[in-house]
Formats: sequence, C-alpha cells, structure tokens
Amino acid sequence: MSAALTTMDAWAGPRAGAAVLGPGGAVRAVHGGTDEPLPWASVTKLVTASLVLLAVEAGSLELDEPAGPPGATVRHLLAHASGLGFEGETPISAPARMRIYSNAGYDALGRILEARTGRPLAEHMRTAFLEPLGMVGTALVGRAGEGLSGPLEDLVRLAAELVRPAVLPPGRLREATRVAYPGLAGVLPGFGRYDPLDWGLGFELRDAKAGHWTGTLAAPSTFGHFGGSGAAVWVDPVAGIALALLSDRAFGPWAVSAWPAFSDAVERVGRAAVPSAGGDPPAGAVRHPDDR
Repeated sequence: MSAALTTMDAWAGPRAGAAVLGPGGAVRAVHGGTDEPLPWASVTKLVTASLVLLAVEAGSLELDEPAGPPGATVRHLLAHASGLGFEGETPISAPARMRIYSNAGYDALGRILEARTGRPLAEHMRTAFLEPLGMVGTALVGRAGEGLSGPLEDLVRLAAELVRPAVLPPGRLREATRVAYPGLAGVLPGFGRYDPLDWGLGFELRDAKAGHWTGTLAAPSTFGHFGGSGAAVWVDPVAGIALALLSDRAFGPWAVSAWPAFSDAVERVGRAAVPSAGGDPPAGAVRHPDDR
C-alpha cells in the first residue's frame, strides 16, 4: 500500500500527504503530510452536511422544511438541487430540476445552523463535530462550504468517522450516502457534465459515472468529496477502504488524470488485502443495496 501512495509524488505538492484506511477505519498506510494545517476547500461541505444531519437527528431541524429559494428545502440545499447557482442568492432553476453544484446553498445551510444554535458556525462545528472526533488542529475560517483548514491527521479522522461512525448516527449516514433526487443531470466542477450527476445529502456518489475522480474500480456506493485546494476523501464500503488526500497543489486539469489513476492504484492494493472486497462488506462498513 505504501508503494501505491508514493505514486502521488509525481503530481502532488511538496507538503502533500495521503492515508489509506481499512475496515473499521484503521489506518493502513500513510505517505507524506505535515502537522501544518492546509485548506480543505469543498471537503468542508461534508462536515457542514454532518452538522445538518446531527441537527435533524436532534429534532432541531427537518430535512423537508422550507429553506433557500422558493419551493426548496434543507434536503434540496444539501443535495445541490435547490436551483441556486454556483454563487449568488438568485435561483437559476426550479428545485429538483437540475443538479447545480452550489456554494451558495451551503452558505444558506450555515446561516440556518447559526440561527438554530444561536452560535457562530465555526464554534458550533468545533464543539459538535471536530472536538468529539479529536480534530483539534482543524478550524473553520470563512464559508460553510469551503472554510476548513487542518492537518492530514484530522482529515484521516474525518475519513474514519465516515467508515465507522462514532458521532454521526449510522442511519443518517446511510441516508445521506444514497441518491437524493435521482435522475438529475449536472456539471461536476472540473470533470464535466454527467447525466445523471448522482449526489446524496452532502456526499457525492460514484455510482456509474465514467471518467470520475474516484477512478474505475470503486464500487457504485463509493462516496466522498474533493476540494479545489487539492484535498479529497472517498470511502468504498464494499472494498472496506477509504482514502484521505491533502495537498498544497490546487486542483487543476492535471488532477483529471492523476486522481483517477491514484484512486485505482489504492483500490487494487486495498482490494487484494481485504478478503471481503467484492463480497460482504467488513464489519461496521456502510453497505448499499445497489452494490454489485
């Protein structure tokens, strides 16, 4: 596995690092990385979405309550289906007509969380999610959809939480990693148009997408997110492995070929080392009924 990770040296920045997690969220290999916080960019959306799921579980928020533009709900905002554009508060579509990747939608979710908790989002995120998971080197500075910065070890803790939830209720994570509003076409920034562009509640889904950043070997139920800063997290519940990537090289055209190849290298080694890969998921893994 270490050899698979070293392939990132050909394209990653000098402060880059990556880790592979196995069944149960145990770290199997680490390459590179520093204790210095680096921006997570849109990987932040996974944490904001997790806060929303916790609020829903606590009863202070409902997925289908009105939020965002007219006709939209919290669920629409999470799934990039509210009709809001990439930026700005003016909708460019009716809800659930298109999958429009929207930073503005996550700004709206951040405001909702602040209103319900009565606290700044950064403070709520720290006490409700980051600190309970030991992510003490990570903090939100700025927007709800892109403001986190932290070290690789904290990104690994996030990946471990998504493999075997400790703070998130497992049932909520299963719900969030299934397709919300199936059949919506849209554009995945940097990778182009997909029809459909399947997404869950905050989590992008691999499903049957071709030319995807998670490569060609990942199970359909693989979920995660990448950021424009060069950060990425994905979890393959069938193979029982996860990848956390942090880099100081910003996303660009280079990543469209480098990331899928890197993910496939990790999958090949990871599947060979996990007896249940391709069959039953490891204990504690999130398994979806459409895996095949």
